[in-house]
Amino acid sequence: MSVGTSELSLAPSLFSPVSLGKMALANRIVMAPLTRVRAGSSGIPGDLMVEYYRQRASVGMIITEGTFPDHASQGWVGGPGIATDEQAAGWRKVFEAVHAEGGRIVMQIQHAGRATHPDINGGRRILAPSAIAIDAKTFTAKGEQPFAVPEAMTTAEIREVLEGFVAAARRAVEAGADGVELHGANGYLLHQFLYPGANQRTDEYGGSPENRVRFVVEVVTAVAEAVGAERVGLRISPEMSSEIVRHDVFETDRDDVLATYGTLMDRLRPLGLAYLSVIHGEPGGELVQELRRRFDGKLIVNSGFLRQTTREEAMRRIEADHADAVVVGRALIANPDLVERWQGGHPENELRPELFYTQGAEGYTDYPFLRTA
Repeated sequence: MSVGTSELSLAPSLFSPVSLGKMALANRIVMAPLTRVRAGSSGIPGDLMVEYYRQRASVGMIITEGTFPDHASQGWVGGPGIATDEQAAGWRKVFEAVHAEGGRIVMQIQHAGRATHPDINGGRRILAPSAIAIDAKTFTAKGEQPFAVPEAMTTAEIREVLEGFVAAARRAVEAGADGVELHGANGYLLHQFLYPGANQRTDEYGGSPENRVRFVVEVVTAVAEAVGAERVGLRISPEMSSEIVRHDVFETDRDDVLATYGTLMDRLRPLGLAYLSVIHGEPGGELVQELRRRFDGKLIVNSGFLRQTTREEAMRRIEADHADAVVVGRALIANPDLVERWQGGHPENELRPELFYTQGAEGYTDYPFLRTA
């Protein structure tokens, strides 16, 4: 049976529009949440961050770098927060700049849990599902140090942290964010509850997959009720390995992974969230596609941290219906006008990884555009 030109034109491409909940995206390239440590000791986005995000507003949607909901949950030096009115005011300028360029932007809310240190979070308590330290080192204001042993959260503290997520989400949306993404991946707090190696609780939040997903479901549900499910996304990283992030995570039991994340999807499906974001080396594989089916909503994918997503891969993911949009990181660091470059098949700027985590404009806002190169 032949297919007419009009039918072919209906097939989605990387450059066709898509809606994620209330967010109408002009294309299916999503900017990954990229740690860039330019917020200083105050955690307040300044003019440099405003310009950085403004430059990249042509993507379908920007997901901000991980942003801490309260000072104790800050995961690294120089990270931005959404814990205070001053931080929210800084983000408002970012959101206004992106919107002025016609872009969409959501804030990723990230609680580090055990993946922080007293020399990062100002000497505050470190809370986690269980009192198990990450067997690795982290970079602090006083240099590289071993992760500290966290305190196991009480049920009252679990409730307080949940309320902190809700308050942060409200503050972000009130400041002008199009939505929020809750960070349930990469070994941070929400992921720590899902992962048996970090969660050895014996109460209703530990043990079985049904119990380990409970806190994540409660947080997502509460945030969805506060700001609207159509403004909320969740990021997960099933089968995460510490080869990718230094947070002592080894999800190697496929049966447990499927039971845990499958249960999570079953519980979240009725909420009608804007999207699910999955980090996995095989986005088109059986696991990710099974989770997609059980989530029954829009899926955005990122193939991981160890290699750069190429134009060819991103296009293939959409054309093969592996996802509704593709999350891109490194290519967008080096190419603020990546959509134009990829759409026209133009050359890309050379990436400068040595400047990922410095303080100034170099390697941050000085990558050339096609028009000025």
